[in-house]
Amino acid sequence: MESNWAVNQDTNIHYIDTKYLADSSLTPLIICPGLSETAEEYKDLLLFLMPRRAIAISFRGRGSSDTPVMGYDLKEHITDLSAVVEHSKVKRFHLMGNSRGVSYALGYAQTNEERLESLLVEDYPAEHKQMPTGWAADYLSNYIIPTNRTANIRVEAVEGIQRESSAVFLNANLKLPVLVMRGLLEGSLINDQDLRQYTSIMNNVTIASFEQSAHNICYREQDKLYQTIRQFLDQTDMDKHSKR
Repeated sequence: MESNWAVNQDTNIHYIDTKYLADSSLTPLIICPGLSETAEEYKDLLLFLMPRRAIAISFRGRGSSDTPVMGYDLKEHITDLSAVVEHSKVKRFHLMGNSRGVSYALGYAQTNEERLESLLVEDYPAEHKQMPTGWAADYLSNYIIPTNRTANIRVEAVEGIQRESSAVFLNANLKLPVLVMRGLLEGSLINDQDLRQYTSIMNNVTIASFEQSAHNICYREQDKLYQTIRQFLDQTDMDKHSKR
C-alpha cells in the first residue's frame, strides 16, 4: 500500500493507493472519508477490495495532508479530490463518500459524471451542510479531544469548516448507478425524506439498509458493509461489460 501526495495549489493532499497490488483490468475506487477521518482508517477496506485498486484520501487539515489557513468550503474539498484524481492518473473510476465525505463526492460528481462508473454514498443526505455557530467548539470538546482524534483533524480545520462552509443542495440528475447505504437506528443521517430525495433526482439507485446501525455503519456491521460495497462494484462492472 503506497503513500502519495497530490498538490492542490500550495496544499499537499495525502492519499494511500493499492495500485501496485491491483488488477489493472478492474475499475478503481476512490474513497472520500468522513469529516474527521483519514486515509489510513480505510486500509482494511482497501485490502478487502483487492485485487481492485482503491485509493483513500486525507482531505486538507486531516491526517498527513497540509493544513492551510483558509479554504474549507465545499469547492476546496472538491479540488482536493480532483488533485488526487489527476495525480493518481485514473481515467474512469467508482467514487465513494462516507458521512461528510458524501458531499465532497457528490459535489465532484455534479460536474464530472463522465469520469465515474458509479457513486456510493454512506449515510449522508444529498447536500453540503453549513455548520452553525458554536459547532466547532462543541465538536472539539465533546468528540475530537475526548476520543484522541486531534491527529486526525486539526483544530484549524474544524474552525475553518465552521467559518467557511456554505449550504448547497447537490441535486444534479445523475444517470450513473448509485448505491445509497444507510443505518436504520436512531442517529442515522439519512431519513426517509432524504432517501426519497436520492431516488427522485437519480435514475439508477440501489438502497442498502443496515438494521443494527445508526450513523457509524462500519463500527456495527463492518462485514456486511464491506460485502455490500464489493458486490455493488462487481455487479456494476459486470453490467458495464455485458452492454459492450
